Amino acid sequence: MEIVVGSANRAKIGAVKGAFESLGIQANVAGAETESGVAAQPFGDEETLAGARNRAIAALKTRPHDLSIGLEGGVKELDGRLYICNWGALALPDGTVFTAGGAQIALPEEVAAPVRDGGELGPVMEAFTSREDIRQTGGAVGVFTDGTVSRSAMFSHIVMLLAGQWRFASGQGGSR
Repeated sequence: MEIVVGSANRAKIGAVKGAFESLGIQANVAGAETESGVAAQPFGDEETLAGARNRAIAALKTRPHDLSIGLEGGVKELDGRLYICNWGALALPDGTVFTAGGAQIALPEEVAAPVRDGGELGPVMEAFTSREDIRQTGGAVGVFTDGTVSRSAMFSHIVMLLAGQWRFASGQGGSR
């Protein structure tokens, strides 16, 4: 099986590889730079989901493969707090698209305030932690869960939800 991830981000590609391996599905997983079609810092579930969907659909056009996956991280306001939100989309060459959302966690105000003021979460987190390349590794979720959940693990859960929907729809699952 050939899978293209609509990103060159190591955490996203690793999430897809890990999820399919855990399902016992042999797959060659490659990343491809794609445009999300949304703001660099998506705000809200709708914009973040649109970014994931756009990445999956754009990845369909990059090379021959069986399916493509787009993953997008964003932020959203809820109950006076700024939360991270994460969405994924799995697209098939026939135009079918499955979507799923993932974990959400409130950001501390010292991180939320600069993001609300127009900053992108990745660079804000790099300044907050004095660590470079945070988006490629543990991400904000890794920092604020003390390493309990990494960005890749969070996206892996979304990929599992996507793969499960795909398997169910294609009759590959055994739960019917």
